[in-house]
Amino acid sequence: MNNEELDFTDAEMLRKKAEEQLKKKKKKIAKAVIEADAKKLLHELQVHQIELELQNEALHQAYETAETALNKYTLLYDFAPMGYFTLDSEGSICELNFTGAEMLGDRRFSLVNSNFKLYVSDESRPVFNNFFSKVFASNVKYSCKVMLGYDNNPLCDVYMEGIVTGDDRKCLLSVVDISDFKKENM
Repeated sequence: MNNEELDFTDAEMLRKKAEEQLKKKKKKIAKAVIEADAKKLLHELQVHQIELELQNEALHQAYETAETALNKYTLLYDFAPMGYFTLDSEGSICELNFTGAEMLGDRRFSLVNSNFKLYVSDESRPVFNNFFSKVFASNVKYSCKVMLGYDNNPLCDVYMEGIVTGDDRKCLLSVVDISDFKKENM
């Protein structure tokens, strides 16, 4: 049936024909919309994937940079020519480097959680206790000279500087063996 044969006065038939044409148009439009949405969604997913790849690359670079810095500062701390100690307010050793362990005459892991004051000679202990009290009473760096030793066994004369930092209130202590220096100046 073509347009010439249609009876435009028959409302029911006209409506039926209009609905059929609308269905055809909707199918074409729906298919076009679905394809457009799918293309748009695919594009968005591809862009997001590239963004994630760029972020992943940046994270890998940041990780490598952090790893390099960690290695550098670990070497600097562990193998420094002076002893480094982190002490709590009671004097317990929280951390130390290899040089510090060597100064105290023991292995590093054995010294963690032991009290640093036990390694200060009896005659130097009042000087150290005064120094340690001052360090914890303020946020100012203090220094002193003491002899390290235990059980009447002198280890070495040292110059030390300490300061309390951070919210955890730990004392950062640097210790330099001055035994050879004292012998040269005698």
